[in-house]
Amino acid sequence: MKNSFYAVVICIVFMGMISGGCSDKKPEEAIDSLSSDTISVDSLAGDSIDSLIANSPMPKAADALFDDFFFNFAANNKLQLERIVFPLHVKKDGKVTEIKKESWRMDRFFMHQGYYSLIFDNLKQLDIVKDTTVKSAIVEKIHLDKKTVEQFKFRKIRGAWMLVEIEDVALSKSKNSSFLAFYDRFSRDAAFQVKSLHEPVKMTVPDPDDDFKMMTGDIYPEQWVDYKPQILPKGQIYNINYGQTYTNKTQKVFVIRGIANGLETQLTFKKMGGAWKLTQFIN
Repeated sequence: MKNSFYAVVICIVFMGMISGGCSDKKPEEAIDSLSSDTISVDSLAGDSIDSLIANSPMPKAADALFDDFFFNFAANNKLQLERIVFPLHVKKDGKVTEIKKESWRMDRFFMHQGYYSLIFDNLKQLDIVKDTTVKSAIVEKIHLDKKTVEQFKFRKIRGAWMLVEIEDVALSKSKNSSFLAFYDRFSRDAAFQVKSLHEPVKMTVPDPDDDFKMMTGDIYPEQWVDYKPQILPKGQIYNINYGQTYTNKTQKVFVIRGIANGLETQLTFKKMGGAWKLTQFIN
């Protein structure tokens, strides 16, 4: 969503200033024609960005990619109400209840924290985020502390993304349950983090001497405190399933992405001898 976010915000800011707005262009064309040099998105405070989106119509092109749509959905109360199929079915413990439009309370999801997380089986699966042919997606609000997962299920209906159902499931029923149980402790316990590091861990980070280059090397447990990611979400985390399948029970890639600050961290974990180990991270 990081790159998509820049395009969406820039598109909204300049809609009406540029002939034809953003709706007549493909997402890639919109990004090319409105470069990040035009406006410093990072300079906008979070509340200002939310206000900007909330008071601006969503560009038609934002429905092409789920991420572009979802950012608007989470920030714009009017749009959120328009993009929910009411009465909304909620499944829990084998029972189905309904939420009527007048009873819905806006959900800002991860907007307040400025970042979100994703789970994949491998790095190649990250490409699905940019796939415009995706027709369904699930936003998972994972309550590690409560051992439950709220699944917000979206479908593209006549070209528009719609929230069609919410389902509450036990964390133990998730295909990522083993990893999530491990990550819950990993995120909270500094000593356990060190214990869960492969020796060595492959690390790729920006070159301090060249902003346009990355440097790769190895780090060992005693160096973890100096190189570990700035953010390790805990308690409640998010995942977006764009259709990626979870069939690998011995490897997970945990991605942390900022909404407007350029943050991106990729942590690769592998299960070795029955225990999960961090083997690589890209920061």
